[in-house]
Amino acid sequence: MEGEKSSTEKLKDRMERLKKLHLARNEARQHNHQEVVEEDARNKLPANWETRKRQADWLIADEKARKEAAEKGLNYDRVKLLHVSAVEASNFEKKKKKKNPDVGFSDYEAQTARQYNRLVKQMPARDMVKYEQQRQAFGEAFYGGAHTIQQGLHKDDPKAIDNMVKDLENQISKRKSFSRRRTHNDDADIDYINEKNQRFNKKLERFYGEHTVEIKQNLERGTAI
Repeated sequence: MEGEKSSTEKLKDRMERLKKLHLARNEARQHNHQEVVEEDARNKLPANWETRKRQADWLIADEKARKEAAEKGLNYDRVKLLHVSAVEASNFEKKKKKKNPDVGFSDYEAQTARQYNRLVKQMPARDMVKYEQQRQAFGEAFYGGAHTIQQGLHKDDPKAIDNMVKDLENQISKRKSFSRRRTHNDDADIDYINEKNQRFNKKLERFYGEHTVEIKQNLERGTAI
């Protein structure tokens, strides 16, 4: 009887261990599946998603700290400087004093970036309360992704639409009033038939003028072969 009882207990222990192994395997399988799903979701997000999220979180925290300082009657800008190191302050001043001259037109991409930055500076301050409400309501779709459908999630504010229309009208009026003055030399030779042909000839002269001086002189003297 004692031998049979010992065998029964051993079988029971083995079954319990087997049950624990099954539970551990199922738990590991679920955990791995969750990790795969999260990794796939991260891969579908845009490349700058984390940067945009950190910036948004920083803006929310900064706005919250500003309100707390205002409630306490403190100057938030001075309180904020207490947490800035001397090295960071020095680097900030260097960037502030650094000159950024307008080098003129370089390419269309740089011109578009300058126009974008100029328009962003003219925009009014963001309503952080409304921003946080939208972020909570939309969830992960708020930041957008490669497979996110945002149509119908957001409804444009009529006031924002009016501001956009007003800005576009201002841009159109500026373009109409802008005219580039071109100097005209009365003594210069007329070698063009219209303004477009004049610009084309100037480009040719700029790139190939030094190589065709002798040919032009021979043509003018009538000694060209």
